[in-house]
Amino acid sequence: MNHILQLILALSVIVAAAKLVGSLSAAIKQPPVFGEILIGLLLGPSLLNLMGWPIFQPHGMEATAPIAEVIHDIAEIGVILLMFIAGLETDLKGILAVGKNAFWAAVGGVVLPMGIGTMFSVYMGFPVPESIFIGTILTATSVSITAQTLLEIGAVKTREASAILGAAVIDDIMGIIVLSLVAAFSTNPPDMTGAPLDSIWPIALLILQIAAFFIVAILIGAKFFDRVLDYAVKLTSSHALFAMTIVICFLYAWGAEYFGRVAAITGSYLCGVMLTRSKHFEKIEHSAKIFAYPLFVPVFLVDIGLRANARELGGDIPFVIGIILIAIITKVVGCMAGARATGFNTQESFRVGVGMISRGEVGLIVAGYGLGHSIIQKDIFSAMVIMVMATTLVTPPLLRMAFPKKKLLEL
Repeated sequence: MNHILQLILALSVIVAAAKLVGSLSAAIKQPPVFGEILIGLLLGPSLLNLMGWPIFQPHGMEATAPIAEVIHDIAEIGVILLMFIAGLETDLKGILAVGKNAFWAAVGGVVLPMGIGTMFSVYMGFPVPESIFIGTILTATSVSITAQTLLEIGAVKTREASAILGAAVIDDIMGIIVLSLVAAFSTNPPDMTGAPLDSIWPIALLILQIAAFFIVAILIGAKFFDRVLDYAVKLTSSHALFAMTIVICFLYAWGAEYFGRVAAITGSYLCGVMLTRSKHFEKIEHSAKIFAYPLFVPVFLVDIGLRANARELGGDIPFVIGIILIAIITKVVGCMAGARATGFNTQESFRVGVGMISRGEVGLIVAGYGLGHSIIQKDIFSAMVIMVMATTLVTPPLLRMAFPKKKLLEL
């Protein structure tokens, strides 16, 4: 079987499995993303090792990459598109309307998980850079899983729900900023062995480079995005508007990592946020979902499981259990403290904290970036995938418990 036939078969299996198991997951009141990650784990080296089957291995002297590598490349495009869509769905006006409650809940939900997660990882014997990145993964929150659950239980119009959704979006923005800084320093470590000024200068230069990228990217977007898209609309070629949008998205992703020294997903996310102000926004958002969700996003979610290997955890089981407990407790306590300090009562604050537990696809994106750039090792990546699945699994039932039926009936 030649290389292209192997790829077609692999993609057929992955997409079909993702959609079928995702549907089954929704049927048992779990987010489809949970099923898509789970089937990736089952198809991966943890159990079936799909990519290790002879039918998907290179034959003879063919100068082709293993199918697993090609699948991973498609998944990388998927994560860039997923973060682009996340940017398109970021409601900046809504965030401002929610106010200080959401902001301080988000701050607590970033600072406490990152701090405790980092200290715990150092205590368990992991290097400091890797430990800091583990803490960074714990800062994530999934808006989609929380929003879906709130909608299902009829709590989406409550005061707490508004704070949860606003805080989750702010949390994502803070997480992207933290990821960008941590990744930049991890992949471009400054030389700290020289004189004090010699050590400070590389750090200052890196920060200036990051800041310069954001400033230039925002100015270019504000001035030229609609001009370029207006021109694309006039072209006679099919779907020229969205094609040009994808070009812009990919250029921002490339520029973020090549020039800005931050994650490529930061660039695509920034691009999405800026396009929320475009007069072409509705067409772009609709086309982006049609383009990404049938193929690229399912491949990304399944690829997470294909790259994780639960068998490699071995003696890391205590770490996995500890990191799951820290992920849940610190998110609840941190967000609860922020909400309580800004006027919510204890019960309302607890509901906000519970609503922020799920790491979902955002946690997977951060973990995948860390593995792809050799910031974390594969055993830690596998542990983070299990943590994401655990937090995704516990969030819906805990939300149902946190919002009593009496309160929901009063809406």
